[in-house]
Amino acid sequence: MPILDDTSSRPGSVVSLLRTTIGLYLRQCGGWMPAKSLTDLMEVLDVPVELTRTALTRLKQKGVLTAEVNAGQKGYALTDAAELMFFRGDRRINFPRNMRPDDAWCLISFSLPESQRERRHQLRRHLSWIGCGTVAPGLWICPDFLREEVKVILQELSLQHHAVLFTTQTPEVAGDLRATVNEWWDLEYLAELHKEFAAEYGAVETGSVPSNAETFATYVKCVDRWRVIPYVDPGLPKSCLPDDWPGGRCTVLFQDIRNSHELPSLEFVRSLLPVSLTKE
Repeated sequence: MPILDDTSSRPGSVVSLLRTTIGLYLRQCGGWMPAKSLTDLMEVLDVPVELTRTALTRLKQKGVLTAEVNAGQKGYALTDAAELMFFRGDRRINFPRNMRPDDAWCLISFSLPESQRERRHQLRRHLSWIGCGTVAPGLWICPDFLREEVKVILQELSLQHHAVLFTTQTPEVAGDLRATVNEWWDLEYLAELHKEFAAEYGAVETGSVPSNAETFATYVKCVDRWRVIPYVDPGLPKSCLPDDWPGGRCTVLFQDIRNSHELPSLEFVRSLLPVSLTKE
């Protein structure tokens, strides 16, 4: 089973906040962090030490973290698989893509026997997680720029010989294309995700912000809430979306918060680390 970017952790949960924290800062702080520093950071997010320790154990069991001792201190580093997971997530979360009117689409056709029902379920769940829509039970669709992610899923599930990928231009449908696309994707659900994010973070200050605990907490919780959206929303072209689609405004809001909060938050994290880890 591949490690697929928080599919098993709900935004706002302890495990999700910890995953978001290590995804944002562990690589930028030398690739290893003392357990004490991680529990300190999670306390800033209102998570008690005991719950953080339990979450650390869970992430270790899931193959996200590995326990390592550095200079006599117990701490954690990312596994190689988790490094790849977060690397993929960086592009998705920070730089969401949107289809242009003339961009190609990718069709995924697959067939598995009933004896492999569980693997079929896994494939559908993972395709849905990266933003693919359902044309029919064995025929899925996504922007062609997601093709490589589809191929990775097929390879990691060892299902590449059970699927065929096709490239096509704008699908021809009987009736209104927007109505048909709304059957392939749950656009109401996606729009609601955008609206909820905007409602929660629309008033966040995006000018000059201090490097303190409040800035750090706001940014981590913002990323944790946002991270799901650019996965399940594939970035469909305007011709396929309702006129009042909130996705563009929501993306700009997140990018403004990221631009203003990213560096001050990193400075705050480094201020809580042992001096030996903050030296250039």
